[in-house]
Amino acid sequence: MDKQIKRNKYCFGLGTVGRDAVYTLISMYFITHLTEVVGLSDAHLAIIGGLMVVFRVFDALNDPVMGTIVDNTKTRWGKFKPWIIFGSVTAGILSILLFSDLGLSDGWYVAVFSILYLLWGMAYTTNDISYWSLMPAISKDQKVREGVGAIARICANVGMFAVVVLYTMVPDLFGMAPKQAYQLFAVILVVLMWFFQAFTVLGVREDRSELKNQEHTSLGGMVKALVKNDQLMVTAIAMALFMIGYCTTTSFGVYYFKYAYKNEGTYMIFAAVLGVAQLTALSVFPLFSKRFTRKQLYTGSMITVCVAYIIFFFSFEKLALIVIAGLALFFAQAFIQLLMLLFLADAVEYGEWKLGKRNESVSFAVQPFINKLGGAVGTGIVTLTLIISGINRVSNQTAVIEEQIAGMTDAASIAAAQAEITSLISNVQGSPIWIMKIAMMLLPLACIVTGFVIYYKKFRIDETMYKTIVSDLANRNKETES
Repeated sequence: MDKQIKRNKYCFGLGTVGRDAVYTLISMYFITHLTEVVGLSDAHLAIIGGLMVVFRVFDALNDPVMGTIVDNTKTRWGKFKPWIIFGSVTAGILSILLFSDLGLSDGWYVAVFSILYLLWGMAYTTNDISYWSLMPAISKDQKVREGVGAIARICANVGMFAVVVLYTMVPDLFGMAPKQAYQLFAVILVVLMWFFQAFTVLGVREDRSELKNQEHTSLGGMVKALVKNDQLMVTAIAMALFMIGYCTTTSFGVYYFKYAYKNEGTYMIFAAVLGVAQLTALSVFPLFSKRFTRKQLYTGSMITVCVAYIIFFFSFEKLALIVIAGLALFFAQAFIQLLMLLFLADAVEYGEWKLGKRNESVSFAVQPFINKLGGAVGTGIVTLTLIISGINRVSNQTAVIEEQIAGMTDAASIAAAQAEITSLISNVQGSPIWIMKIAMMLLPLACIVTGFVIYYKKFRIDETMYKTIVSDLANRNKETES
């Protein structure tokens, strides 16, 4: 393997470690932070939950515009790296502020949060689009892309599951009150993000041969690059439906183990096992890709996901069944997310082949758009479920008691307070649990199945067609040069 290709593969992948850790903290656990640590009332949670949905959708709609800006960028450092740096620095600072205890009343907290969260979404978008747009600029070889994508997803999952495993332990790890502990945790993750992003900025060398002849992309050209690239649209719709389901399920994780399984500590162990399952899946993906087509892998993974959801729903909180369902679900999910990333990369060449213009960043703006849309819908579902089921009212009570425990020194008082928390959680039974399970498992399954049907009927870029596209593009370039 060429040394630079190998260097690109690992330096690009390492850039996701801290970045995805920060994203996981905010996308998966900020609602949990608001209910379990800050302790917002139903009314204020409804306002913030609604704002999060609106801001994520608004930010998602801005993603193609940011993609257009990146595609039109021409600097001595290329068109991706300046935006990667800017997005990483600004998103990091805003992430720390979101988890800082500013001593604000509920009304002021909502107002300040609104500004910080909106700015954070825009800053992270800047980094996300420019980062992933760099991947198709590394190589047009499908196998090289599979290797680059696999390493990137492995590193991303290391960052993600590090947060998933550690999240509930943070106050105990730092020996602080929850609010102060999570602020310090956010600072550490942001520093790690900046450290690992430096590998991508300094170590990756992209192909800039097409940058010299790059045409300006207008807003009209942006719309054309998105709407008229039918394979990009099919991928986007299928990915969006899958991510809505996936984000909704994962956002309920802490709540499920705390209120349904009645043992929040098990969540950490369960998450670690699932993390190993995902990393294993990404590690063995190249072996599977040698024996099966991408469509076969995608179909098999989807069937596995559906079976896993059914087992999960009917597990009746039996740990053995929960583990079986979780392992199957996250192993298959790792394959699906990597395949979707590769489908997007292939759609870049398809768009160039069909429309006569290459738009990496506009095309890859679809990925953060989808992630935000999935996160927005997931946040909305979780927020409504917590309020309707009454779980948030219990969370509010436990958050107040846990904050009081942090200031206690008498062992008897601490034991009494902890017993009160246990009693509150034990009383969450019956309909609140079933409401949560339906929102956590059945609604996501419906979305995921719908997305797969759309992909199966409409997606046409297989390995043979992709080779034809690349060959035609190479011939066009030769004719242009001559």
